[in-house]
Amino acid sequence: MKSTAIEPIETKAAPKPVGPYNQAVLVENFLYCSGQIALDPSTGEMIGNGNIEEETRQVLKNLMAVIKAAGGKSSNVIRTTIYLTDLNDFAKVNLIYAETFSQTVSPARACVEVSNLPKGGKIEIDCIAWLGNKE
Repeated sequence: MKSTAIEPIETKAAPKPVGPYNQAVLVENFLYCSGQIALDPSTGEMIGNGNIEEETRQVLKNLMAVIKAAGGKSSNVIRTTIYLTDLNDFAKVNLIYAETFSQTVSPARACVEVSNLPKGGKIEIDCIAWLGNKE
C-alpha cells in the first residue's frame, strides 16, 4: 500500500495556532485548514472588539492567507464550516462571506451556533480546499 505524505502548511500571514495543531495540512491535493478566528497575525490580539463584521473579515483574511501559502485561492475551497456564538449574526456574516466566494462556485457549507469560541471570538471558520486545479 502506498504511503501518503502529510505536509504541514504554515505562514506568518496568518496567526500562529493557539494550540498543538497546524494552520493546515496538505494531503495529496486536499488542503485541510484549521479553524481561524479574528486574530491579528502580527500581534496575536483579537480584532474587532466584538464587531461581527470586522471579525468575519479578519477570519476570512486569515483563512485565505493559509490557502495562498499552500498555493491555492478562494476558488479552490470546496467546503467550509462556520461557527457562530450568535446565529442572529448569520445574515451579516453571509454578506461578507459572499465577498470572498462570489467569483466562484460557492463552497458547500455548514453553519452552527456554539456556546463559546477561543479568545472570546464571535466567529470561527475552517475549510477544505482541493488544490488539484492550481493554475
